[in-house]
Amino acid sequence: MAISKDKKTTLVADLTELLNNSKMVTYAKYEGLTVAELQELRKLARESDVKIKVVKNRLLKVAMKEIAAYKDTETTGLTGQLLYAIGSDEDFSAAKVLAKFAKTHNKMELIGGFNNEGANLSKEEVVALGSLPTKNELIAQVVDTLLSGINGIVSGLENREAK
Repeated sequence: MAISKDKKTTLVADLTELLNNSKMVTYAKYEGLTVAELQELRKLARESDVKIKVVKNRLLKVAMKEIAAYKDTETTGLTGQLLYAIGSDEDFSAAKVLAKFAKTHNKMELIGGFNNEGANLSKEEVVALGSLPTKNELIAQVVDTLLSGINGIVSGLENREAK
């Protein structure tokens, strides 16, 4: 069923707003995934404040042309049935969501992405970014490292006093 011109205009406006606020967009082929699996992906994405969009590639390209950062972005890779993960919260959240989901669902094939400056990202770059720890995980690691030294000193002083 064809989409009306008004509906297309609304979709492009929504996509333009999402892209304006995004830190990263990643895309993947989803052919062969069941509706239940797509719902699982959407749930995982919601938990990370990532929006999953399945729209015509042409509409996304139109939205990209309306944003200065994306005007010169190479879009030749946007072909076939693609779904887009658009992350606005954390820098790599969109890549993390799709990379995590693709690990357990081999029918999903990561294709690439682009950052908020319009730079294209290869499949390998998206996978690498998806494997990085989150900001909160990094903070926890730094705190743990700092506390391990203090805990060692306290433990040593306690052992000394006990003797």
